[in-house]
Amino acid sequence: MLGLGFEPYQLMLQLLAKGGDIFTGGREYYNHPNYRGIDKPQIIHQSSATGMQAIPTTGVAQGIKFLEKTSSTLYKTGPNGEAPVVICCLGDASVTEGEVSEAFQFAALHQLPIIYLVEDNDWGISVSSAEARTTNAYEFIEGFKGIERISINGSDFVESCTAMQEVVDFVRKNRKPYLVHAKVPLLGHHTSGVRKEFYRTDEDLAKHQQDDPGPKLKSLLLEHGIEASMLEEIEQQAAELVKSDFEKAVNSPEPDPATVTDHVFVPTPVTVEKGERSPSNKEKVLMVDAALFAIREIMEDHPEALLYGQDVGRRLGGVFREAATLAEQFGDHRVFNTAIQEAYIIGSTVGMSAVGLKPIVEVQFADYIYPGLNQLVTEISKSCYLSCGKFPVQTLIRVPIGAYGGGGPYHSGSVESTLLTIKGIKIVYPSNTADMKGLLKAAFLDPNPVVMLEHKGLYWSKVPGTEEAKTTEPSRDYIIPLGKGNIVLQAADNKIQSGESCCVITYGMGVYWAKAAAKKFPGQIEVIDLRTLFPLDEELVFASVRKHGKCFILTEEQQYNSFAEALAGRISKACFRNLDAPVEVMGALDLPAVPMNIILEKAMLPNEEKLAIRLEALLNS
Repeated sequence: MLGLGFEPYQLMLQLLAKGGDIFTGGREYYNHPNYRGIDKPQIIHQSSATGMQAIPTTGVAQGIKFLEKTSSTLYKTGPNGEAPVVICCLGDASVTEGEVSEAFQFAALHQLPIIYLVEDNDWGISVSSAEARTTNAYEFIEGFKGIERISINGSDFVESCTAMQEVVDFVRKNRKPYLVHAKVPLLGHHTSGVRKEFYRTDEDLAKHQQDDPGPKLKSLLLEHGIEASMLEEIEQQAAELVKSDFEKAVNSPEPDPATVTDHVFVPTPVTVEKGERSPSNKEKVLMVDAALFAIREIMEDHPEALLYGQDVGRRLGGVFREAATLAEQFGDHRVFNTAIQEAYIIGSTVGMSAVGLKPIVEVQFADYIYPGLNQLVTEISKSCYLSCGKFPVQTLIRVPIGAYGGGGPYHSGSVESTLLTIKGIKIVYPSNTADMKGLLKAAFLDPNPVVMLEHKGLYWSKVPGTEEAKTTEPSRDYIIPLGKGNIVLQAADNKIQSGESCCVITYGMGVYWAKAAAKKFPGQIEVIDLRTLFPLDEELVFASVRKHGKCFILTEEQQYNSFAEALAGRISKACFRNLDAPVEVMGALDLPAVPMNIILEKAMLPNEEKLAIRLEALLNS
């Protein structure tokens, strides 16, 4: 950091979590920098999760290659026309992480301009290399064809400097990935609470001390005729500067508590609904086609937009045909397949976004989003907040979700409650064609991370009772701001005034269960489609509950500990004086998975018959 030109004072401010910390405003650990400026290399935000930086940083290289290949105006070179190079620093113990291998695999396959600098000190806190791995990083990388490698003595200044210059020059010229394995000593403590003497022998400490690069460099300078007095003067000046800067940092202001909620999101340009929802000259289309058409229009209007994930490329166009023909129209460089690497698919968008691209990525089924949660939680969701708004991650993550017709335990799950525990992301859940197109475009334009949950059972309106999911395709400019629910069924005024009505708050497939059940209670049911689960349209929800005095929350998820139950608690508190009965909740049975057999599936899930019985009891309470 000092070599890049940052001052000790700036680093001390982060060390002490002070308000003047230029990197994170006192929110991050020491030496967790992020930087966006023209005077120094760009440094994306990265977490403390070991090895997790490999995927986002490889995503930067992925983005640079795309910009370079397409001659994009976003492509930036050095002051003398130098091609950009990406450097990812890792400890050797982190290379055992599976997500590091995902990054290596992608970099090797696509020949990205990235250098993995691996410092190997034989320790991972108290775990020795002999306990943790069969090979070091230099040996391990041999299995990834297409990545060059070198192993150096990282405690030798001349060898290190020369090797890095040669590697950087090679990658600048050849645009290929490289791994530098640097053998280094471990001189300090892991933390003040985990001191080196706790777990290392005197022999091991002495061995590492012999490779201290400081005394080695000093001896080298003396051998080359540098006066000892000059080196002593430099050391004294440095010590005085560090002491002075530390004292100044200690006395600097603490963060203002009022700023603690700043930078969770950056403002979105989409704040009002606009465009034509139901043009008279358009035909009704399926939800899956609305998504396809919306992405086609986005990619026509935004050359920085890309689409990638499993099976979305030219050959198949998505397992639900949700990306059919897009690769043919926009090319394999903009619409392409990835390996089965949910972590890479999701985490790479951090780096892609950092260089100005706008990735749309797909996870094939909601059940398979879990391998990507590490990146979603540690890197994506925290990036804007911990970089004080310098690195929001603009990504749209599409996730087919939900159960219908015997999809089985690993293709039918609902994951919204899991996702809603992650702060710093937005969650959208459309239930019809018009909302699919309007929300998808808003999600794409939102400069923050958005997960779009798309119910597979509504894609083609093949499930009985979901025919109304197929609507007229909205106009090209139609857009719906996130966080705005919709009243899809009104109750009659006379039923409301006589206290014979209730509202059903739901989303996704629940909209159609609610509308079907409401037919048994003419004029008594108001159905609210949330459309966006976060941000939530609390204003609409609370107004509806206060109007009716009775509320039913319907979800496809297993009910216990769900988003629906949490919402019931929020409604109970906000609308307590207006409620005539406890808030009711219905979800799926509290089972670990959706059974394959369709009879068992039906027994587990809500439906209109089950809902009607519960609604009748609520209306008569």
